[in-house]
Formats: sequence, structure tokens, C-alpha cells
Amino acid sequence: MLRRAMLAVLIAMVVAFGVYWWLTMPAAMAVPAATRAPDLANGKELFNAGGCASCHAVPNQDDRLRLGGGLPLGSPFGTFYVPNISPDPNDGIGRWSESDFVNAVMRGISPDGKHYFPAFPYTSYHLAKVDDVRDLFAYLKTLPAVQGKSRDHDVPFPFDIRRNVGIWKLLFMNTGTFVPDASRSEQWNRGAYLVNAFGHCAECHSPRNALGGIIRSQRFAGGPNPEGEGWVPNITQKGIGTWSEKDIADFLETGDMPEGDSASGAMRPVIKNLAQLTAEDRAAMAAYLKSLPPVDGPTPPKRKEGS
Repeated sequence: MLRRAMLAVLIAMVVAFGVYWWLTMPAAMAVPAATRAPDLANGKELFNAGGCASCHAVPNQDDRLRLGGGLPLGSPFGTFYVPNISPDPNDGIGRWSESDFVNAVMRGISPDGKHYFPAFPYTSYHLAKVDDVRDLFAYLKTLPAVQGKSRDHDVPFPFDIRRNVGIWKLLFMNTGTFVPDASRSEQWNRGAYLVNAFGHCAECHSPRNALGGIIRSQRFAGGPNPEGEGWVPNITQKGIGTWSEKDIADFLETGDMPEGDSASGAMRPVIKNLAQLTAEDRAAMAAYLKSLPPVDGPTPPKRKEGS
């Protein structure tokens, strides 16, 4: 009787492990063949919209196009170190294929078939158009090759098990691309695309649950800084309802707020990137952000006297 019970338990464990292995298996997308040559100007625009330099540029040096990585990103799950995405063939992405890059950006899967941690905002990038991701890849290949790999992530068990990210993706990641709203203008749709896909604004400007997933009902409503210090503001009409579209567009270019304050902290390098966009794209982002309905977010902690 005991042997039968032990056998049943063993079978149940094997079945459970098999289900886990199947559910967490990285599912790469089949990248369709290109139908046009890469557009480097578009790739550069998306590079700036995505803020690639903010995370991937080598820290403490002035050239924002030296994408050797190394920046530490704090989180409740540990510290992640941003990788080298320069064209260096040994330490960067110089040997990656176009399909490797598309799957990394849009599915969060490495060339060797492993899950990337969602500190890499592929949960927003999946909305991108494949041709746009191709253009970004082509642009990155024109930048300087930088030697040196980032150090390993400092993430404790069990969060360091990449296979578990497959479960996280099932819970919190969609894989559909951006679908334009036919009832809206071309400008609004361009802004929605940039804000939600490459701009990945919701990744910082939304509160997260205990597992690190964005709370969808409070998307863009602000919350604790994912890196652990400070508070990220609400950018729905609940937070910036007094701002005009021009105010928002000006802020995206200069970092100056209509009430006289200026962007600070992690938003400063973001503004440096957005300032490189065309005025039309900043205006499109402003039109979309101005259209966001008011949403109540978490309550910020009270400031201490004298702070």
C-alpha cells in the first residue's frame, strides 16, 4: 500500500513538473521575411522614443551612443544590470540575427532560447511593428562597438530562476501588436503607439502588484518608483488635467512644467531622449496623453516636514 502511495506521489510530481516545463517554455515568434530595406531614420527615431540610451549607455560618460550597458536597476526582486547592446561581436549584439533581435524585443527571449527578466520592458515592446523593430536593429548596428560585459544580476532565489518568468508572462504579458483606433485621428494613433510601445511609459507610471505586474485598472496612474526611491507621478487627467497639449509637448522637449518646476531624477535622461524626437511625434504623444481619462492611483506617502 505504501509503495503504491509513493508511486502515485512520484507520478503526480513528474506530471506536475511536465506541466510546469510546458507552461514555462519560451515561445519564439516566427519572424516574417522583410519586405523593404531598413529605414535608419525611423530606427533612430524609435531609438530615442524608446529611451534606449537612458538604460544602455555606459554610466558616467557623456556619449549616449556608447551602449555598453552596466547601469544597475533596483527592484523589489533584486538588482538587474543592463546589458551591452552595442554592435560588439563578443560582448554586445554584433552576432545577433534580425530574428534574434525581434524575439528579444517583442517576446523577451534571448538568442539561446531563455527568458529575459521583465526589467527589460518587452511587456510594452510587444506592441511594436516588426518592421519598426527591424529599423531599430539596423540603426543600432551603425553605433560604436563597445567592449565589456555587464556583471551578473544580483537577484536572490527563487526570482533568479529564468524559467519561472514563463509563468509571469502567462499572467501579465500579452503578445498582440498595436491596433489603431479607427475612430481616432492619425496623430492620436501615432501618439498611442509611441507612448504604449516604444515609449513604454506605463512601465514606470503605473503601480504594480506583489508579483511585479502592472495593475491594469490603474495604468498611467503613478505609484512607487520601481527602483525603490521616490514616487512616479500620475499622468492621466487626474494628475496633469490642468496641462494643455502644448504644455505636455513642451515638457517632453524641455522637461519644464507649466507651473515652473522641472523634471528630475530618472525623468531627466528620458527628456534628453524625447527632445531628439521630431516635433510632430512629441505633439502626437501629447495628444494621446491628454486624452487619457482621469484615474485614481495609489496615495503618495506624506512628505516629512522640512523635506
